Amino acid sequence: MPAQPAVSHGRLRLALWLLLVLLLSAAQYAGRSGDGSDLPEDVAYRYDYAAANAVGFAVLLGLVLLIAWGLPKREAFALRRPESWRRALGLVAAGFVSILVLSAALSPFLDAGEEQGLLPEEWDSSRLGPYVAFSVLAVVGAPIVEESMYRGLGFTLAARYGTWAAIVVTAVLFGAAHGLVAGLPVLVVFGLLLAYLRARTSSIFPCMLLHAAFNLVGVLSVPLLAGANGP
Repeated sequence: MPAQPAVSHGRLRLALWLLLVLLLSAAQYAGRSGDGSDLPEDVAYRYDYAAANAVGFAVLLGLVLLIAWGLPKREAFALRRPESWRRALGLVAAGFVSILVLSAALSPFLDAGEEQGLLPEEWDSSRLGPYVAFSVLAVVGAPIVEESMYRGLGFTLAARYGTWAAIVVTAVLFGAAHGLVAGLPVLVVFGLLLAYLRARTSSIFPCMLLHAAFNLVGVLSVPLLAGANGP
């Protein structure tokens, strides 16, 4: 793996980042019943849910930037092109196929999507507007904010203890921050793939691309599959 850049930071920044992620994880688990039943069935069709999540993403990104205050942002968040986009895209494609196969294999036993309860079971074309807003947050907002938080600053701060430590720590915390139980294994594996991609390419951009592609499959599955199975 390429050597990770030396970025000036301290244990205090890492402690603050860990505290933020642990508080987020605790809030997610405390706020869920475990099967998604605590959420309205139509959250993806509601503008208020999209607006609330947009605000939440903005607050999270603001806190991450606050922890990174004074650090060179390009280095702290790996905001640089991969050394080889061809190799990076190959790794993205391999990771994309791997996580889709794993998700499909585990879905009869550990269905993360059903547990999370965000995607509707039926397609309602009359509510296209709010669903587009929900989809933009899932495909654009989540990859930018979550990758900046985990494979960006989190990976950089944890890398002081070694690349593999950064890969494992950010993957486990990424999974835990979603507040799922049955879906935790898939999310941790996805986090491992994303962190490995970050380590191999020394860039956050391929991670955002893989994350966005995976989420895109989910939001497109509703009109394509639910619609096809409808009356």
